[in-house]
Amino acid sequence: MSTGLIIALIVIAAVVVIGAAVLALRARGQGNGRSLKRRFGPEYERTVARHDGDTKAAERELAERVRRHGDLRERELEPERRQEYEARWAAAQERFVESPREAVGEADRLLASVARERGFPDGGQYEEQLSALSVHHAGHVDGYRRVHRAAADGGDGSTEEMREAMVEARHLFDELVGSDGHGGRRRHARPAATSHGSRGVE
Repeated sequence: MSTGLIIALIVIAAVVVIGAAVLALRARGQGNGRSLKRRFGPEYERTVARHDGDTKAAERELAERVRRHGDLRERELEPERRQEYEARWAAAQERFVESPREAVGEADRLLASVARERGFPDGGQYEEQLSALSVHHAGHVDGYRRVHRAAADGGDGSTEEMREAMVEARHLFDELVGSDGHGGRRRHARPAATSHGSRGVE
């Protein structure tokens, strides 16, 4: 066998090996993307939108969230603490009819407090707390984002926007005060008509 033929065979073999490695890496990347999409659900789509459709950048961000917070173990709430939180949320909902701004502010504080007590980063580090919550409660974390934004705006949004934020935030609240943190077994919030004819939350 000539030297030229041997070199050609070596080159062909190297190209095949490199091509297989590239395909394997690409397939692994796509699989990771599917895994992130399945794990984060609507939060995946929101992150992609925030990155102007750049799925790779969004997936890098989500993978980093999992790396930082994936091992977090949620602590149980004592029954009396759970009851206290539920009573405070009910009071905030009742207050919404007369003072929506105060109600969304209280909802924001309650979510930060119960999340901290369950073992998430302190609410004083809102972005980090939200990031950790998105890893473990991706389906409802946007409710916290919406109520926090409404509270930060000082209630400048419409009453309907604040009501919707409260409704969405209640889903996450229910998960966090649930006996295992993931059950969501409690009744979720829904729009309710009030005696004043305006829409409240319940």
